Amino acid sequence: MKVALIITTYNWKEALQAVLDSVKRQSELPDEVIIADDGSREDTAELIQSYQAQFPCPLIHSWQPDDGFQLAMSRNRAMAQSQADYIIMIDGDIVMSPDFIRSHKRAAKAGYFVQGGRVLANDAISQQIMHQHVVPNLFSPGIKNRHNCISSRWLSKLCSYERNNDASTRGCNMAFWRADLIEVNGFNEDFVGWGREDSEFVHRMLNCGKKRLYLKFAGVGYHLYHDESSRASLAKNDEILENTVRQKLTRCENGIDKFLDEKS
Repeated sequence: MKVALIITTYNWKEALQAVLDSVKRQSELPDEVIIADDGSREDTAELIQSYQAQFPCPLIHSWQPDDGFQLAMSRNRAMAQSQADYIIMIDGDIVMSPDFIRSHKRAAKAGYFVQGGRVLANDAISQQIMHQHVVPNLFSPGIKNRHNCISSRWLSKLCSYERNNDASTRGCNMAFWRADLIEVNGFNEDFVGWGREDSEFVHRMLNCGKKRLYLKFAGVGYHLYHDESSRASLAKNDEILENTVRQKLTRCENGIDKFLDEKS
């Protein structure tokens, strides 16, 4: 099984650097890493270029022009470049624990997609993670959801469970089969501005008959502190989500297929 790690980013190279360093610390590497860049400045490209020469696996920079918050398009553009069987998706502010990729690979099974959790870091410990290479643990100050620091294969098998709704949806730590992604046509690019694109994707996956595994005590990621994104687009995005739920849609019209067609 070939695995791609997709990392979304936008103009925060310090966080991205910490995330890329956490890739290098993985006990089991992905087969490729693709940066889904929603229009960052040149300094982000320079950072990625500086890592590419000595990175332990292929590192690809997928960039699109900065035309507002277009996370769905950025993800689709990046994922279309991968031929991996399985895709693990994180945000560019999720620093991974050393067994992150390995535990996601263990959780992968046919007919399922996976929702992972996160440990919330406050500003002080986020700065330590980024600039001092600190890796938090269960007893570290400045974190919330600290039980999510626990990484245990035995506890994960015991406590992970099927959760077939969109509750606690977090695109910052999610994994799915590439074939399933293509079946629902990827992420819905009608979403512009923050909010609901992940929940809408989950509903289409569920409507297609896929099951959602809620991963516990595995796939540990530390979410770096930042100010919240603007909620200005939330009302419009809620309408898109509600339409998908109401009509039980399994596929979006404005999705990944355009980028797949460009490759063929």
